[in-house]
Formats: sequence, structure tokens, C-alpha cells
Amino acid sequence: MTLVPRALCSTAQAAWRENFLLSGRDVARWFPGHMAKGLKKMKSSLKLVDCIIEVHDARIPLSGRNPLFQETLGLKPHLLVLNKMDLADLTEQQKIMQRLEGEGLKNVIFTNCLKDENVKQIIPMVTELMGSSPRYHRGENLEYCIMVIGVPNVGKSSLINSLRRQHLRKGKAARVGGEPGITRAVMSRIQVSEQPLMFLLDTPGVLAPRIESVETGLKLALCGTVLDHLVGEETMADYLLFTLNRHQRFGYVQHYGLESACDSIERVLKSVAVKLGKTQKVKVFTGTGDVNVIQPDYPAAARDFLHTFRRGLLGPMMLDLDILRGHPPAETVP
Repeated sequence: MTLVPRALCSTAQAAWRENFLLSGRDVARWFPGHMAKGLKKMKSSLKLVDCIIEVHDARIPLSGRNPLFQETLGLKPHLLVLNKMDLADLTEQQKIMQRLEGEGLKNVIFTNCLKDENVKQIIPMVTELMGSSPRYHRGENLEYCIMVIGVPNVGKSSLINSLRRQHLRKGKAARVGGEPGITRAVMSRIQVSEQPLMFLLDTPGVLAPRIESVETGLKLALCGTVLDHLVGEETMADYLLFTLNRHQRFGYVQHYGLESACDSIERVLKSVAVKLGKTQKVKVFTGTGDVNVIQPDYPAAARDFLHTFRRGLLGPMMLDLDILRGHPPAETVP
């Protein structure tokens, strides 16, 4: 039996913020030149492609996908891979599948590419999809070419490496990393299967030129698709705290040894900084001289809070729970 701390029992009934104040910060624009260039090259490579695999983060299955991919997908068979399932709370998986099917996405699979979970299902599914579709401009060529697309840092390269481990017993062919922007160009073909003979094209992560809402932008940022400093670590940490409390996910209280859950990001980050020893000396000017004061390093504490969430140490999370439950957008931009 798992004992629930008394502090969590009392906070579960507390009233949390219903709106997130962004204070005028704009996170809706981030479209570097290599993204625009990458999308153009992806379109020009479509004549070589038999099928599209779109990879997205399972924590945001209903938001953050690039709408520009719709025209890229065109008539090609399409498989949506929702990766990082180990970090997502999938108790509402059936609702997620129903919502996606309502959007015309019938071929969906959840994966964890780091542990190769469900990855073996991908090539049989892709083979079946291609078998029931005309092979435009491909003639009698017996090999297949699959393009892997998605927003940054959702695990496209990890998927390619996982498929190679599963089907070829070979190591890494695509570079992976914990930050967006590792893959900068459409790469040469990478073999992932012998029977059938199948190659994948890795592509750079491409965000939409204009993200549909501020809240979607913050969800994408929490999942690591945008460089943290472009949004602001403390802003992201505050939105994470807002989301955790709103969904009654209080794992951060136990992880950091806090007395109780809290809706103030300043108080939470102060406690985190003190616990981790992340403090700094600050010189304060007074009328009688300078005084050195020890202050919490709030940016360092915010980075640790975000990193802890991304590693799954605060428990699995579904950032799109508000959409599944029909809640209105949470943010207010004054």
C-alpha cells in the first residue's frame, strides 16, 4: 500500500490558478532559416518517398503538430508515431485515439524508442500501408523509401536508430540529442530493414511559422521543442507548476521534499535552490556600505525543475489533458 503524505491530501482540494499570466512574453514565433530550408527540401524529395512517418511527443498528442505537414503528406501513406510514451500519462489513451481518428488519423502507434517499445510494429504497419497504396513515380523499384518528419526533439533520429537495432542489429546511424535542432538537413538514406528492403530519410525538426496559441507554444517548450532561453526558464517553470497543480500532479512535493504543494513559482524555486545548494552572492548597496547577501539562484532552480520533469521524475504527464476534458485555453495575455 502506498501512503499519501498528509500535505498532498490537503492540497488536492486546494483552489489553483485557472489562468496563466504570461506578462506579454511572446513565444509564438520561432522559425529559424534551417527550418524553412529543411521543409523546402523535404517537399522536393517527396517523389522519392513511398510513405511518411510523422513523429510527435506522446505528452502533447493533440497539439503542436505542424499544420504545414498536411500539404507535405499529400497522397502519401501516413503513420503517426507518438513517441516518449514512457513520459506520458496514457490513462486517456482511448480518448486520444478517438480524437485523432476524428481528425482523419487512423494509423497511430505509441512508442518509446529508447527502450524499443512497440517499435517492431512500425515496419509491418508501414509495409501494409504501402501495399494498399499506388507507388507514384516509382515504377518496379523493389526497395522502399520512408521520410521521417516532425517538430524538433520528438525522437525522429531515435526512431531510426531503434529500427536499425530491431531489424538490422546495428548501432546508431542518426545523431540524437536532448536539444532541438540536432538534425539540420535532410540526410542521405539510412537502411533500417533487409526484408523488405527499406530506407529512411531523417529530416530536421520543423515548427510552424506561427504557433496556434501561446499555451500550445508553452507545451511545445516544456517538451523541449524550443530552446529554453528563447521562452525563459522561469516562465516555463511557472507554466509547469501551473499545469502540475491544475491536474493535481504533486510529485514535485515529494521529489524536492517540500512541505506542501504551492501555487507560487517564486516560493517553489526558492525551496528548490536551497535544497540543491544553488545560491549566489549578490552585492546590495546601502547607505552605510555594501553588503553581500546570499540569494537563491532562480534560473538554476528553474532549469533543474524543467530537467526533472523531462526525465519523468515527477511522474508521467499528459499536457493535453485540458483538451481531452474540454477545458478552455488557460492562458491570459494582458
